[in-house]
Amino acid sequence: MCGISGWVDFQRDLTREGHTTDAMCDTMACRGPDASGTWTRPHVSLGHRRLAIIDLPGGTQPISVDTPDGPIAMVYSGEAYNYVELRDELRRRGHRFDTDSDTEVVLHGYQEWGEAVAEHLNGMVAFAIWDGRTDKLVLMRDRMGVKPLYYYPTEHGVLFGSEPKAILANPLADKVVDADGLRELFSFTKSPGQAVWRGMAEVEPGTVLTVDRTGLHHHTYWTLDAVDHTDDRDASVAHVRELLDDIVARQLVSDVPRCVLLSGGLDSSAITALAAGQLDETVRTFAVDFLNQTENFVPDELRATPDAPYVRDVAELVASQHQDIVLDPARLADPAVRRAAVQARDLPLGLGDMDNSLYLLFKAIREHSTVALSGESADEVFGGYKWFHDPHVQQARTFPWIAAVQSQRMESDSMLEPGLDATLDIPGYVRSEYDKAAASVPVLDGESEFERTMRRLSYLHLTRFVRFLLDRKDRMSMAVGLEVRVPFCDHRLVEYVFNAPWSLKTFDGREKSLLRHATADVLPRSVVDRVKSPYPSTQDPGYAAELQKQVRELVDQGDPALDLLNRTTVRNGLEVAPEAVTAGTRNLFERALDLSVWFDLRQPTIKV
Repeated sequence: MCGISGWVDFQRDLTREGHTTDAMCDTMACRGPDASGTWTRPHVSLGHRRLAIIDLPGGTQPISVDTPDGPIAMVYSGEAYNYVELRDELRRRGHRFDTDSDTEVVLHGYQEWGEAVAEHLNGMVAFAIWDGRTDKLVLMRDRMGVKPLYYYPTEHGVLFGSEPKAILANPLADKVVDADGLRELFSFTKSPGQAVWRGMAEVEPGTVLTVDRTGLHHHTYWTLDAVDHTDDRDASVAHVRELLDDIVARQLVSDVPRCVLLSGGLDSSAITALAAGQLDETVRTFAVDFLNQTENFVPDELRATPDAPYVRDVAELVASQHQDIVLDPARLADPAVRRAAVQARDLPLGLGDMDNSLYLLFKAIREHSTVALSGESADEVFGGYKWFHDPHVQQARTFPWIAAVQSQRMESDSMLEPGLDATLDIPGYVRSEYDKAAASVPVLDGESEFERTMRRLSYLHLTRFVRFLLDRKDRMSMAVGLEVRVPFCDHRLVEYVFNAPWSLKTFDGREKSLLRHATADVLPRSVVDRVKSPYPSTQDPGYAAELQKQVRELVDQGDPALDLLNRTTVRNGLEVAPEAVTAGTRNLFERALDLSVWFDLRQPTIKV
């Protein structure tokens, strides 16, 4: 796990631009606190920040090999979990290795298979390779998009980086956000390739992007396809368990301390139990909790139960070395924590305490471990969200996570400044993006209309919604130098479960039937029976009161961030008692505070 950046310019001598490439790389020092390096030739400069996980002495980057026709150099982020098997195969093909790192395996894999090396990798990977034999840059991103990678075309080449901040450190990149960028920022659609900043884009998951003197060329090497699922119920459950056993075993490989994130839900509990069964040492677990949350918990539509009792049940069953990270409202609302979270995410997304608590959780874990396994993405894979089972959502002609809250007024209608709201037409943007997404859903001949509907919902979650969560997880963890692995994003599991009929995914009348039955033998009964509960959010009115206080200061100061928002709605929210602050108003406050920090950090030029 690391941060990569670089610059290709076919008209400029980049050996004279070392200060700029160093500056790009330095913006991501948090992603790689252990080492840094650059590799530069006249028309290319590659930068790397290293978080040492595998082969601590031998995994230094950039890494290169000389060939009779020119050098091949690489900077690489992430982990290839099948690198041992690939190394054995490459050795049989005549390759020799100087290190025990997965990085060297990927580089030799490129020598052997070219861009098709992407199809041989199992893992969370993003890399950049300069092929001096043909003067070509190759950018590759893993199938599910677990590791981020951005690029910014220039007149004579391209800039790239693991995060936008690396690209924005180069003077060739304009810090402009236009109407489309604002639409993406406020719509919650996660449009493929959209990076909010004008001129910048994401390398899409499952894609290889090449850059040479003729321009940019995209190649998609993996997509979700519709195929017949021929296994019966017992065989399906057994295969899910077989896959999970293999996936967890692969993702536990590490030369540094590791742990598991445990929320007490089915997903993280399953990973915890499987990891505990495979490790020779005691598994270490961490959970986030809020001060007095269990004692003062009030059930709502999203969360029927607090996490803590279920966390204890799992920790006791597997005999883990467990630690709760308990946060109070003052810490969650600390402006310094918000600034760190917005700095990490690069965008003002307004998730507030959920972002801040995740940042603080990861920061506390990093004091003990460098690698953590997470239950992230199981709901997208197995159909765990409550809205999957809502007939209104199933039939809605919009993204299901948006349809799930359409009983309330859409966030953009009341949040944005009225003139800006009319210009951006967020509902129209969402409709357009939904139509594009729905049109790309694969179809299986002979599938019933209902099964086709549920395939569409699954596809939208796996190609849109999950990318919000993976991006959030990556940014918050890497901001403190913690590598978080996501076993449920293994492409073999994703492909298999995606094609299981909805009737199999819910065969016991509940959500995530396949996962529940595949892991029931290693879980406490309380967790097997627990109803889905999302990532926790504080219910303490003291947090809302602190938000009001901070937003009132923005209003008094005339903060420019408020120019994007509906000031009347903001002021109205300041007049109610903290305990009466609605979810929509709280979200507005979070967005206002995030925007203020973002404007200060990034100083964007808004052009609508």
